[in-house]
Amino acid sequence: MDIFNKFRADMGPLGKYAEKAEGYFIFPKLEGPLGSRMKFRGKEVIMWSINNYLGLANHPEIRQADAEYARDWGMAYPMGARMMSGQTAYHEQLEQELAAFVNKESSYVVNFGYQGIVSAIDALVSRKDVIVYDSESHACIVDGVRLHMGKRFAFHHNNINSLENNLKRALKITEKTGGGILVISEGVFGMRGDQGKLREIVALKSKYPFRLLVDDAHGFGTLGATGAGAGEEQGVQEEIDIYFSTFAKSMASIGAFFAGDKDVIQYLMYNMRSQMFAKSLPLPIVLGNLKRLDLLRSNPELKNKLWENVNYLQDGLKKRKLDIGETNSCVTPVYMKGSVEEATHLVKDLRENHRIFCSIVIYPVIPKGMILLRLIPTSVHTKEEIDLTLEAFERIAEKLHSGVYREAEFARV
Repeated sequence: MDIFNKFRADMGPLGKYAEKAEGYFIFPKLEGPLGSRMKFRGKEVIMWSINNYLGLANHPEIRQADAEYARDWGMAYPMGARMMSGQTAYHEQLEQELAAFVNKESSYVVNFGYQGIVSAIDALVSRKDVIVYDSESHACIVDGVRLHMGKRFAFHHNNINSLENNLKRALKITEKTGGGILVISEGVFGMRGDQGKLREIVALKSKYPFRLLVDDAHGFGTLGATGAGAGEEQGVQEEIDIYFSTFAKSMASIGAFFAGDKDVIQYLMYNMRSQMFAKSLPLPIVLGNLKRLDLLRSNPELKNKLWENVNYLQDGLKKRKLDIGETNSCVTPVYMKGSVEEATHLVKDLRENHRIFCSIVIYPVIPKGMILLRLIPTSVHTKEEIDLTLEAFERIAEKLHSGVYREAEFARV
């Protein structure tokens, strides 16, 4: 059989919508400067779908610095993998400053977050070890876990009893194999917006021998007194054995980093295949990340404004009886009930008539019959934009409840 035949017959759970949805619901083209307002299909929309938490994506100091770094260095330098010919003093400076910021002994900067966490999990565990991870972990964690040739157990999302039961299972196995246990959670879960129960997880260290890896992509820069993330917010940063975050959220950039004890980070540096065999992060990006980190540390008003907007948006949604789940972060989900067809009409109404652009999530990412609209507040949103969004959500909720979107005939937009 031709290996391609299988996907010609079945494009997958999302691919099956390609003919009708591509270019609008899937792979939409957003244009204009990154900010709270952008253009979609030639029309201005209020933007709620980019992780520009602190507004650094189009910050004038960042734009100027990025331009200067690109002019001075170009995008090729340094050439080669860091282990061979791609190391610079600036890469090391960024790592030193990141480690100090998140209160860890050492850190290691990697090219991409997704690629990095997959590779780190692969490097950290052997077939003798057991991974225990949250069932709603990001796809990058799931893919990393899938590479593991030993046992792995998923515990029910943020359910500490389930975690403990799986730790007991893991301990029985490692007592026979001589391996160890790696627990993986997230600082903030990107769909639900709820923080991982890090305080409760680390409390189990007194009963079970495990190490904890936390992916804090959405917490870094947004949570904690200084912005050092969910561990700082919950008072357990020191108990996180390997702290990970990406630059793609609050830093509005490219790349990621791991932080922890020096020997652990050094091990990752020498054993992460995705970094050993990949070109070094270009110097303009490294210097740009140093500039972003400096702004994050020296301008607490950016995070303060972000949370002013988060609270205003989330309080407004709750006052309108809209379901935002159990979020306790900036990520703001709005849950509604409806079919896939209703979801498409609802989103088209939002974008075409209310000029609101936000991400839509449907089955198979969430259960059938559910619609998830995810809003990402930023420090650059205005009160007026939030008010317009709240009014729009109130109206589409009323239409969905009354069946208006069931009556519309689906047509490609």
